[in-house]
Amino acid sequence: MIEIFLKTLPFFGLIGLGFGAGRSGFFPPEATAYLTKFVFYFALSAMLFGFAANLSLSDVFDLRAAAAYLWACAVLYILVMGVAFLRRARLVEALIEAQCSIIGNTGFLGVPMLVVLLGAYSVPTVLLVLTIDMIVFSTLFVMLITLARDGRVDATLPRKLAVAVLKNPMVVAMALGLIWSATGWTVPAIANQFLTLLGAAATPCALFAIGASLADKKVERLRIVSWLTFGKLVLHPALVALSALALFGVNPQVAGVLIAAAALPVAGNVFILAQHYNTGPARVSAAILVSTLVSIATVPVVIAWVTGF
Repeated sequence: MIEIFLKTLPFFGLIGLGFGAGRSGFFPPEATAYLTKFVFYFALSAMLFGFAANLSLSDVFDLRAAAAYLWACAVLYILVMGVAFLRRARLVEALIEAQCSIIGNTGFLGVPMLVVLLGAYSVPTVLLVLTIDMIVFSTLFVMLITLARDGRVDATLPRKLAVAVLKNPMVVAMALGLIWSATGWTVPAIANQFLTLLGAAATPCALFAIGASLADKKVERLRIVSWLTFGKLVLHPALVALSALALFGVNPQVAGVLIAAAALPVAGNVFILAQHYNTGPARVSAAILVSTLVSIATVPVVIAWVTGF
């Protein structure tokens, strides 16, 4: 347990370094925005393309694992919305809280950290979780919030959603990598070196950017934020464990990666959705900050557990 905790410390240390740089004003919000853009469009995309190019479609899309993860997320989504309705929250507020409970920081934190801590066998499952989060649940949120606000789904919405997915560089990088893999061609050595060099920047830059982006976050509505943090860091991995190990019979190693991915703190892209639709952005911002801080203690516990699988 102590060994796992020590292995996670450098990752959270980089987040802390970014937080300190942002909090002190040495690294202003504009710099954070450009660093995030670099990671999103270049470094992380290069890493994901390199991973996917060396996998097959069947490696990534394990239907049993996907079904287990979707079942657990659906149960938690309904539970969190139900609790929000008991507080007499509006539908749009219930939706964004449910989104907080299931969307972890798989891209910027999970890909760099889990692949290092759990090993290369975790790559296909991490990519699977990333795909489900970015395509299934982001699409579901936009559809539901549009329906809640307008009372109907615009006929142009499917096209808008498809365009949004295609504009996501991480989705495009994974798709292109799998297409390349399907051809049976090996990635040329010089291209592989380029991808490795660029992808190596993803881990430190992504973690630093996470920390810097948290620097201006404030904790408001602590009771609700604490519930959302508990839902994301405890209930989400617990439900995934129940679903994967007991209900769907997922391979234990694959189940371990699913559980570890579910234990990650709330993702920054949930705040982007909340801000875009003006739906509780302060609440989501606080949930990201608190869940990231608490995850310093909870993530090592989960990873120590699943490595025994």
